Amino acid sequence: MLRFSSSLPVDCRLWRYDIRGSLAHVEMLGAQSIIPTEDANTIAAGLRELEGRLERGELGFAEADDEDIHSFVERELTQKIGPVAGKLHTARSRNDQIALDVRLYLKDALRAAQTEVRALQAALIARADEHFDAILPGYTHLQRAQPVLLSHHLLAYFWMLQRDFERLEECFARADVLPLGAAALAGTTFPIDRQRVAKALGFARVSRNSLDTVADRDHLLESVSALSLVALHLSRLGEELVLWSAPEWGFVRLADRFSTGSSIMPQKRNPDSMELVRGKAARVFGDFSALWSLVKGLPLTYNRDLQEDKEPLFDAFDTVIASLQISRGVIETATFNAEKMRSVAGGGFATATDVADYLVRRGIPFREAHEITGAAVRLCENTNRELWDLTLEEWKELDARFDEGVLESVKVEGSVAGRQSEGGTAPQRVREQLEEARTLLAG
Repeated sequence: MLRFSSSLPVDCRLWRYDIRGSLAHVEMLGAQSIIPTEDANTIAAGLRELEGRLERGELGFAEADDEDIHSFVERELTQKIGPVAGKLHTARSRNDQIALDVRLYLKDALRAAQTEVRALQAALIARADEHFDAILPGYTHLQRAQPVLLSHHLLAYFWMLQRDFERLEECFARADVLPLGAAALAGTTFPIDRQRVAKALGFARVSRNSLDTVADRDHLLESVSALSLVALHLSRLGEELVLWSAPEWGFVRLADRFSTGSSIMPQKRNPDSMELVRGKAARVFGDFSALWSLVKGLPLTYNRDLQEDKEPLFDAFDTVIASLQISRGVIETATFNAEKMRSVAGGGFATATDVADYLVRRGIPFREAHEITGAAVRLCENTNRELWDLTLEEWKELDARFDEGVLESVKVEGSVAGRQSEGGTAPQRVREQLEEARTLLAG
């Protein structure tokens, strides 16, 4: 039963937060004269010594058979300073103690994830700026649709990540609540000063209801939900880089350190880094599902089921932070083949919509313009040509209202430059995006 119920192998990574919370708690106990000041000082000194031993690696968890990190800390402290260590647990329960440890961890983890999001955003901006004028085929249904700037495409991921960053910030605000003081479930009879502890630990506010405080895992669910969206966005980026690196596309070459060979085929160059990023997203989705299922139907307040919340929480953060780091490395070192992208971008009649738009600007209803352009596409298909291969005479044979302007409208560069709507792929609009993105990072 001890082996089955022990959480120490998982929650041992919370030791810094457990000691930090205990220091703030015991200093408050002394200040409030709940325990003698001398005892509070002795306990605080013992906690700091234990922290140093753990920091230096003089003490580990492998041989310990404690039930959890709290029991480990209390046992080691008692061995060092004697029975006075037992006063540390005055006016608190393991229920609000673990809630505190997890919230302290969560605040740090959220900031770490945000830092990696920003780093990947910076890499995307740098590559977008470097390849600002490169033209890429845009796709719908995985079929060539309209040409876009590669910089515009890379910045699409910047804005996905910006939403991720903002969601993580919102999660931080809801994690930034002190739970200590709720005790087991109903509060405590001792005259504790929760505001003092909140200030000492850097919390913005204290929780308002002791029952909710002990039972609440919303902040974990929200955070892992936000992480699952980060993982989803990275998976989409991974999918595109996997496709683009295939010889059939040839748009990008991943650096050697982010590629692997085959065990049997010497010619292979596999984009394993981004395949793993894509695959690890499934783990994060599973972590969220595990947490969601864990909390569903639990009566108030604490139930031992909640011991199982930390493993999916830790795994989600570890996986997403690592995936962000790998994705950044891939983006920073990838080699883009602008010539190949440009050659593909104009194929497949990608500028057909520009022809229709050109006719509309000449006063022709869009539906009629659509039919005329369709006839031009069929002509090209029957003669194995592209739209830019048609002469002005051939355009006029299709419809007398064509003039020399149509020859510009079918060029890839003209198509891109013409998308002047706000948020579009025209160079002027993409420069606006880049400036806004830089401003967000600087802020």
